[in-house]
Amino acid sequence: MAEERDLQRLKALEEKIAKLKTAQEPPPAKEDHHRLANAAWRMVIELVAGLGIGFGIGYGLDVLLGTRPWLLVLFTLLGFAAGVSTMMRTARELQDRNTGAAKTAAERGDDTRG
Repeated sequence: MAEERDLQRLKALEEKIAKLKTAQEPPPAKEDHHRLANAAWRMVIELVAGLGIGFGIGYGLDVLLGTRPWLLVLFTLLGFAAGVSTMMRTARELQDRNTGAAKTAAERGDDTRG
């Protein structure tokens, strides 16, 4: 008799714990429609920063060495190449993150693709 009552109390406790666990779980991640815009702005800023830094270094060296405009052109092109390289790395990171998210969703069985 006491064992049955203990089993019922244990079962009620397990149900309460399960309810609390489900109540504290974070909601499923929603698709953030601003995420892609943020990534695009990040990539634009990386490109402009590369160009600006290259331009600044080239201009500074041209003024110091008196070689106008050769170093300006050279470092602007190098800055552009660095900006594009950084943009490509960011795009690869975003692609890996999206691929990883799709993989984990497929493993959980949350495949929400239409």
